[in-house]
Formats: sequence, structure tokens, C-alpha cells
Amino acid sequence: MNFRIASSPHNRLQRKTSDVMLAVALACIPGILAQVWYFGIGVLVQIMLAMAAALIAELICLRQRNRSLKQLKDNTALLTGLLLGICLPPLAPWWIAIIGASFAIIIAKQIYGGLGQNIFNPAMAGYVVLLVSFPLSMTLWLPPLELIQYDLTTWDMLMVIFTGYSEQGYSLAQFRTNLDGFTMATPLDAIKTGLSNQQTYQEIISQNIFSDSYGLGWMQVNLAYLLGGLWLLQRKIINWHIPTTFILVLFGLSFFYFLAAPESIATPTIQLTSGATMFAAFFILTDPVSASTTAKGRIVYAALIALLVFLIRNWGGYPEAVAFAVLLANMCVPLIDYYTKPRTYGHVSR
Repeated sequence: MNFRIASSPHNRLQRKTSDVMLAVALACIPGILAQVWYFGIGVLVQIMLAMAAALIAELICLRQRNRSLKQLKDNTALLTGLLLGICLPPLAPWWIAIIGASFAIIIAKQIYGGLGQNIFNPAMAGYVVLLVSFPLSMTLWLPPLELIQYDLTTWDMLMVIFTGYSEQGYSLAQFRTNLDGFTMATPLDAIKTGLSNQQTYQEIISQNIFSDSYGLGWMQVNLAYLLGGLWLLQRKIINWHIPTTFILVLFGLSFFYFLAAPESIATPTIQLTSGATMFAAFFILTDPVSASTTAKGRIVYAALIALLVFLIRNWGGYPEAVAFAVLLANMCVPLIDYYTKPRTYGHVSR
């Protein structure tokens, strides 16, 4: 009987990179559908723009480096564009997605040598560059559609993305304003801003962007990405170390600090069901290239990101901290791997 034996550690079951990337993309579908339901078709537009830009940038780089165009079939560029597009505000200007995806592929991936050589997560590198360079456009998140006082159609969304104004002449800033004339923020931003303005926690969560103490729309989106992540775990596309550690450590830090100072930070459940928490846990942190490669290292890596997210969210300049935390942890991966690498069989410490 003949077997195909791979290189050490001699695993017989080998998945193609393209198949893994496709599986991750498919697992994003529940979360994407939830985003479209609550925030509109602009989510799909941003994803398509980012994917197209990533694919074109990859093509150009491969040609310039005299590499085989067959590498386009590994689906890594498309997945990078998909992950970045998911992170973008639905009605961000069209050029935001193109700039971010191009940076992710050209600078964060290809300049380091291409697939398997990059030290930073490309999607998060592109996102951070956009957030630092265009903070206004990147923080104008649309509230759930049911809270918008204007009738926002699909055509209006396309007009806002490509021209800045709807067919009736409304801007994105006007769509983000409620009937009382106040601009609506994301749940994490609303909590952070409210607490800094000496509002009580109950006053903050009484706003219409909250439902049953959870962020309206954001909780459902996070649960949808959790569903997709569990499917990846079931298919053994990713291992449990990173997502489980990240979720448990973030919950633990939030829980104990909330017990000590309940009027100073969001509740642990809000921390887990707002922003990009579940999306990051299963789809960003688990990047096989930029994450730690050892079992113990993955736990340390995920715990470090959870700590950074907790600190930046609650005391940093940004309410959502995943991208910054991931990039900072990416820089620590070589050190983490060095101190957590397993001992070679038969060797003893002296």
C-alpha cells in the first residue's frame, strides 16, 4: 500500500492553501449576511472593491517579480480583500477600500517576499494605515438601518459611496444623525464617550443604539461570526488555542475590572458582542503566517492580543483596538516562538 508522506512531522492529510482560504471565506458568510441585514448593501460593495483591488495588486506584483501567475489561484489575495472589506464602514468612500487593499498586498505582503514571508497580518496592516491616514472616513460607521430617519435605498448607498451624497442630497453625516439631532456612534464608542462625560452606565445603554443592554445589530453580527468560527473549528481549519484563549482572557479581564469598577467600562458581554471581537477571534488572529506557530505560543499570542484590546478599548484613543493589538502582537511572534518551541525528542535540559 502506498502513502503520500509529507515533510516532518509527516502528516498524511494535506490541505491545499486555496482550499483553506476558500473555507475561511465561506465561514464569513453568516457574519457578512448579518452585516448586510443591519447595515445595508454597502458592506458588499466595500468587500467587492477590496477584493478586486487586492487581486489586481497581487497580479501586478507577481508580474513585476517575474513570479508565476498561478499563485493567484491560492485565494490568499482574495481572502485578504474580503477580510479588509468586512472591517470597513459600509458607506466609506470607494477609494478607501482600494487604497487599503493595495497597501495590504503590496507593502504588507509582497515586499516581504509574498505568501508565508510577511510578518504582519496584511488585512490589519491595510486597516491601520487607513485608520491613521483617514480617521474621519474610517470612523463614520452607519447605525443600524432601522434607526436611520431617512429612507436609505440601495441606490442611495451606492451614491454615497461613489459620490458622497445620496440622490436626495443627504450626506453620510446626516444619515448618522437621529431625530434629536445627535450623531449616533457604535456601542463601544458610545459607552466610552458617555463614561468620559460622567454619564451613568444605565443612561448610556438607554440610547436607541442599544437593545436589551446589547449593541443593536452588533451582537447579532458577532454571533454570526461565532457561528462561522465554530464551523472552522469543526472542520479543523483552525485550532482552538487562539480563539478560545482570546475570548476567555478578554472576558476575564473585563469581568474582574467590571466587578471592581462597574461604572468605568463596558460589561463583559458587551465587550464580547461588540466591535470585531468574534470576527477577530476566528478570522484575524488565526492567520497561519503572522500568528505564533507553537501550541503554547498561540496561547501566549492570543492572551497578549486580548490584553492589548482590553487596554486600548478602555483607555486608548480608539474604541475598537483589534487591528493595533494584532500588529503589535505580530512583532512579538518571533520572540514568543523562540521561548515556547517544544523540546526536541530525546533532548534533556542541562
